[in-house]
Amino acid sequence: MKSIQEDIKKQEFKPVYLLFGEEAYLRQQYKQMLLKALVPENDTMNFSRYEGRKVEPRQIIDLAETMPFFASKRVILLENTGFFKNKCEELAEYLKQVPDYLCMIFVETEVDKRGKMYKAAKAAGRVVEFSVQNSQMLTKWVLQILNREGKKITQRNMELFLTKTGTDMGNIRMELEKLLSYTMGRSVVEREDIEAVCTTQTTNKIFEMVRAVTEKDQKKALDLYNDLLTLREPPMRILFLLARQFNQLMVTKEMMEKGYGQPEIASRLGVPPFVARSYLQIARRYRFSQLLQAVKDFTEAEELVKTGRLGEALSVELLIVKYSA
Repeated sequence: MKSIQEDIKKQEFKPVYLLFGEEAYLRQQYKQMLLKALVPENDTMNFSRYEGRKVEPRQIIDLAETMPFFASKRVILLENTGFFKNKCEELAEYLKQVPDYLCMIFVETEVDKRGKMYKAAKAAGRVVEFSVQNSQMLTKWVLQILNREGKKITQRNMELFLTKTGTDMGNIRMELEKLLSYTMGRSVVEREDIEAVCTTQTTNKIFEMVRAVTEKDQKKALDLYNDLLTLREPPMRILFLLARQFNQLMVTKEMMEKGYGQPEIASRLGVPPFVARSYLQIARRYRFSQLLQAVKDFTEAEELVKTGRLGEALSVELLIVKYSA
């Protein structure tokens, strides 16, 4: 990312840029930064955009061979073409001899790092991967935005906010805008503000449901389940996520009993430290054998649904009732 910022600052651009990875928000941000720096406003003659898997490599090469018209650069933007997942020999070969006047920007979600296109793009220019950001980076980013707006937030309330939003930066930005509007005229973001306007993501609603189950709050657990059904979440997806949460709890319990601490557990589970802390709190309420049985029950329920012996919605409801009783 810093390499792209440096290119823009110096106005020295590579002939090829490949932006890829799971974090869509950052991919789009850096794509727009490059376009703003490379393409003069309203220049439609020297800028072309292609999207989708129906784009033909030969068409791109023919356009690339066309000199720019009264400009120093011809810019071609290609998004989600699949060139970096499928064989694209002709274009990969062309990237080895890109003309000086050309800049090609590829934006993809997934790439095959073993493929010729990836290797050719890396040799010809810059390859930047935008991974899901960790909780430390997300916290720093959110705090920067809040500081610019003259807002303050406690560490615990920051954790609550990120627990609701998840790690998708696009979603975080959207929820943050809602929060800033809601707290207009005030300098401190309170827990009540977050609860009032921030939408809890599906996976986090599942975690809330698990917490309600472990606290034997059957009504709350069933209400959350019905909320998810109202939001048209498929029961089998809910079942899968519930099973995953209990499996995480089982791993947490096992590591606790072996003497591992919160940092090691967070690393093993692949979750932020504050999420691992929540897992630890819940896991303490169970014996390992209980969590193991729960995981077995979820697996059995899935099998019963797949063989038609139990309805999808009912299977989840029965498990919630059993473990919240």
